[in-house]
Amino acid sequence: MENHRIIQVEEKVPVQLLVPLSIQHMFAMFGASVLVPFMFGINPAVVLFMNGVGTLLFILLTKGKAPAYLGSSFAFLAPAQIVIEKFGYSYALGGFVAVGFAGCILAFVIYKFGSKWIDVVLPPAAMGPVVALIGLELSGSAASNAGFMDDVIDPRKIGVFLITLAVAVFGSVLFRGFLSVIPILVAIIAGYVAALLTGLVDFSQVAAAPLFSIPNFSTPKFDMQAILIILPVILVITSEHIGHQVVTSKIIGRDLIKDPGLHRSLLGDNLSTMISGLIGSVPTTTYGENIGVMAVTKVYSVRVIAGAAVLSICCSFIGKLSMLINSIPGPVIGGISFLLYGMIGTSGLRILVDSQVDYGKSRNLALTSVIFVTGLSGITLNIGQIQLKGMVLACVTGMVLSLIFYVLDQCHLTND
Repeated sequence: MENHRIIQVEEKVPVQLLVPLSIQHMFAMFGASVLVPFMFGINPAVVLFMNGVGTLLFILLTKGKAPAYLGSSFAFLAPAQIVIEKFGYSYALGGFVAVGFAGCILAFVIYKFGSKWIDVVLPPAAMGPVVALIGLELSGSAASNAGFMDDVIDPRKIGVFLITLAVAVFGSVLFRGFLSVIPILVAIIAGYVAALLTGLVDFSQVAAAPLFSIPNFSTPKFDMQAILIILPVILVITSEHIGHQVVTSKIIGRDLIKDPGLHRSLLGDNLSTMISGLIGSVPTTTYGENIGVMAVTKVYSVRVIAGAAVLSICCSFIGKLSMLINSIPGPVIGGISFLLYGMIGTSGLRILVDSQVDYGKSRNLALTSVIFVTGLSGITLNIGQIQLKGMVLACVTGMVLSLIFYVLDQCHLTND
């Protein structure tokens, strides 16, 4: 391990290393991924099943060149909850299928016409802050999980949070050999033990859960009004997907937009969402938590991601095991998220540094400034039933500004 600090995408990983690394990735995504089905009021077992299947499908379609784990998408929460209240969950599933299908069509368009337009609509001065916002806008979620946002702060939660974060941070710096590639897993274990000792772990759901169970599959229903409420989310998930692919490219040192290609990764992401809707699960998306794990550990092997996907599928059939993992308390998830979300934000800044963005040019200064303020200000733009805010609104704003600057360039009106 000392001679192989970076495990590349295509590298084989020994079984004794593969298992803990895969568990580490599964734990990293678990907290956020099961939160979405809880908010929709459905059993998370089918979601764990589809997360695993979707991830394996994504790896297959990207020819094993793009390490990414697909978890539950938060982008659908607002419009889907409107549909669920008005029509029922089965009609929300129909909307998920429609969005996934539209994304597959978009992937085909990119396959036919290429992805060079990304450099026009999202140049480095815009892409950097957009990617940074992926992590920064999630910081509130990490603080909430840790217990800092509670009306009455529980010292036990803060203690567990600090222990988890400290092990993750100092472990990533001090651990050597085998431990140097699993600091996140070690931190989760340390935090869980601390939570047990302080009485924060609730085993009631674990005791009540059956040992084995079949995921709760269901079928979608389709209504044009319900579909139209959810369909605009395609803009949100596409910008999120591009941002994740760019930040992953920077972390692993390869241009995933070109190889295996944005069309392949976008197809994998949206085909998974479409299948999710067909079997009763929630939409999927590439997960920032797992990108953060790769940034910390420098382990990029798709075999590790595939191992985590297989474990997720297995957990979907083992009722007590899935509930046991689900019993990991918020302060532990919060401690891990503090580091992982920050790593994503830092990766956005790295884009600016690596691309040598010249802030002596007014356009670059304006782009980055407006995007950061738009994303962090809390501004919300309502278009019908769809809300654009945070990173998504900042991304749209950056794209519009970049296109305007491009047109001004073509007309030779800029003062560069």
